[in-house]
Amino acid sequence: MIRYLLGRLVRLVLSLFAVSIITFVLLQLVPGSYSDLQGADVGSGLGGSSVVGGSGGGAGGEEQPAWLSYVQFMKGAITWDMPASYKYPQLTVNEIIEQAFPVSFTIAFLAMIVSVCIAIPTGLIAAARQNKFLDYGPMFLFTVITALPGYLFALVLILVFASWLRLLPTGGWNGPQYAIIPVLALGLEHVARMARFVRTSVLESLREEYVVAARAKGATPATVWVRHVLRNSLIPVVTVAGPMFAAMATGTVFIEALMGIPGLGMFFSVAARTRDLPLMMGATLFFAVLLMLVNLLVDLSYRLLDPRIRYQTPRTSVRSRRLARAQLEAVNQNG
Repeated sequence: MIRYLLGRLVRLVLSLFAVSIITFVLLQLVPGSYSDLQGADVGSGLGGSSVVGGSGGGAGGEEQPAWLSYVQFMKGAITWDMPASYKYPQLTVNEIIEQAFPVSFTIAFLAMIVSVCIAIPTGLIAAARQNKFLDYGPMFLFTVITALPGYLFALVLILVFASWLRLLPTGGWNGPQYAIIPVLALGLEHVARMARFVRTSVLESLREEYVVAARAKGATPATVWVRHVLRNSLIPVVTVAGPMFAAMATGTVFIEALMGIPGLGMFFSVAARTRDLPLMMGATLFFAVLLMLVNLLVDLSYRLLDPRIRYQTPRTSVRSRRLARAQLEAVNQNG
């Protein structure tokens, strides 16, 4: 377990290193700069172009080599002391993340609850009523929903509940009522995928031998579902729930930008429009760390949900496969 965890952490660090280099190079290749878009100098309080390299975002001071700018930025990222934003020079990038991410996290967390509360019961009912109306109806609806862009739900909810009924605000972030539309929009966007996955997972569990054996022994349907089907169907659902939450937390860009919600997604959208390179770089790395940590937690949760799962490092996995192959060859020779 410890060796597996250490191996995953090493791969996480290497992946972040690769993401940082790719992001930095792509930002350097994009033409233009913050000063070009603003039509004026950014000011001298941003540390010049030493933030993200020679393509020039800030003003004041000589341009430095790109590699030196990358090293300086990564040093600030590791020590959580990143440079100031171009668009918001009074704030450093880490201060913006500290202020904005809790808003995005709140929306994503509540949206995840909405998705789970709708998707799991719907998937269970569809599996229990396979090839009937309660199966075909919701699954067809979810197929249509999957094909629609996420921000469309926000537009529809704003039109209905804010413009027509005037029950909810159209945007902003100043109380619980401001969270209803973005939470519903983000949650409904992911309901379809989870519900279909729950249905498939339950149907596979219903065909397992231990379920058939339990029914043959006279177990009641409730006992079969509670003791055998639901628990074993939970593991595949977790594999979707973890990345889905990360996708929600990192996918609030459109909704926050549309509704003027001061979350990290809105700041990232502003940074992309204004070529605020420090903020884009910092937000991208933060999103990457979040996604990788969630995936790591999902992998570690497998052991708690299914004791049969054993963690192996790549070396022990190769050794196990060789041992299994040798045992199989011995059995074939003896046979």
